[in-house]
Amino acid sequence: MKILVAEDEPKTGLYLQQGLSEAGFVVDRFTNGSDAAQAALGEAYDLLILDVMLPGLDGWEVLRRVRANGQQVPVLFLTARDRVEDRVKGLELGADDYLIKPFAFSELLARVRTLLRRGNNSTAPTCLTIADLQVDLLKRRASRAGQRIELTAKEFALLELLLRRRGEVLSKSLIASQVWDMNFDSDTNVIEVAIRRLRAKIDDNFEPKLIHTVRGMGYLLDGPEPA
Repeated sequence: MKILVAEDEPKTGLYLQQGLSEAGFVVDRFTNGSDAAQAALGEAYDLLILDVMLPGLDGWEVLRRVRANGQQVPVLFLTARDRVEDRVKGLELGADDYLIKPFAFSELLARVRTLLRRGNNSTAPTCLTIADLQVDLLKRRASRAGQRIELTAKEFALLELLLRRRGEVLSKSLIASQVWDMNFDSDTNVIEVAIRRLRAKIDDNFEPKLIHTVRGMGYLLDGPEPA
């Protein structure tokens, strides 16, 4: 599942990004409200985590624009502003939760999962399926032909990315930025190794094969069209 984090304090932003990524989420991090608003309005996210005091547009305004655009994506404010008036304002603007800094990551993660369960009762799917492969995004589980497949957090994030963009060739640089939050280094084989390990779990003992290599371009996940 994909989360937007808007946090201008570098240490906190990296801490959030690393922790949520290790929990299996795809995370886009922004350090100013203008970029965060543009991304939130132009891409599909499962959750927004917003600081209030951001350069450019503040968190209040980002939320206003998202709600004015008709988007009902869950929103969690994560801020040092602990006055009751601030919490009330955030909730009245349409936020779903409000967590005060400093915070325990375990509590944040619990709130994130609660909001995702609540938010996914609407339009976003909680389970992705292709052929006989089923992936439960909330329980972080995958199975094929009824057999449970054990995946690491990164493997799950990689599989989710491929599934969400089914039939689309994804370059190594895109995979690196979305799953590992890094610029692709042509001297490293981390992407090839990850794909190989995922393919061993998803494809080696099953038919049809779902993960495909497009030479010189990248990788895609696709299966046969239903009859």
